[in-house]
Amino acid sequence: MEYQDILYTKADGIATITINRPKQFNAFRAQTCEEMIHAFKDADFDKSIGVVVLTGAGEKAFCTGGDQGTQDGGYGGRGVIGLPIEEVQSAIRDISKPVIARVNGYAIGGGNVLVTICDLAIASDNAQLGQAGPRVGSVDPGFGTALLARVVGEKKAREIWYLCRRYTAQQALEMGLVNAVVPQDQLDAEVKKWCDEIVEKSPTAIALAKKSFNVDTEMIRGMGGLAMHALKLYYETPESAEGGDAFREKRKPEFRKHVK
Repeated sequence: MEYQDILYTKADGIATITINRPKQFNAFRAQTCEEMIHAFKDADFDKSIGVVVLTGAGEKAFCTGGDQGTQDGGYGGRGVIGLPIEEVQSAIRDISKPVIARVNGYAIGGGNVLVTICDLAIASDNAQLGQAGPRVGSVDPGFGTALLARVVGEKKAREIWYLCRRYTAQQALEMGLVNAVVPQDQLDAEVKKWCDEIVEKSPTAIALAKKSFNVDTEMIRGMGGLAMHALKLYYETPESAEGGDAFREKRKPEFRKHVK
């Protein structure tokens, strides 16, 4: 595949997938998802690769979720909602190698979900994490909610979704959403250090460990698949459209006037 939205490199047993849409704060569109799926599968099949790093281009954002600028009644791609994001999420879980989120700035909405799903996460001290779904007429009713509750606890996960607040990297560390926080200029060195430690371990033992971790939460995949159909119906309502319209028009949404 010829990549347009991502950068994909391999070196020293490490594959790096970089969402390369810095002008959009590394928000993903359908094309971005297709390329990420392809890259994760390639890294999984490549026996020389022991770990994958997922990150965003630049220093402002890791990923800010689905590109609201392209959503006009749908994202225009394949899948239930026109965006195969559930396949991206599954690719991260299904690959037999650990995936480390290199969180270099904003990890909001779907970006926060990607951090949640990644095996490990290392953040720069200027990173901000959080959810935005209910603020823009969206939600991630699968790994983004249920798995998040496993990671940070039920009460905290509900807070994150219901209030849509922003959390600092240090706060994310304290709640268990990331594994380490370092100054921005030390982020690459820290990520490389973790990768090197993983690469020297038994790949089969690592794969078995990852699969066994995933078994406990595998039901969430089915729940998410079912919920995507409900989400499609929600996206077709004036209430959901109000969120996207307000975001693009840079105004406060008025959701309740659309509730019947």
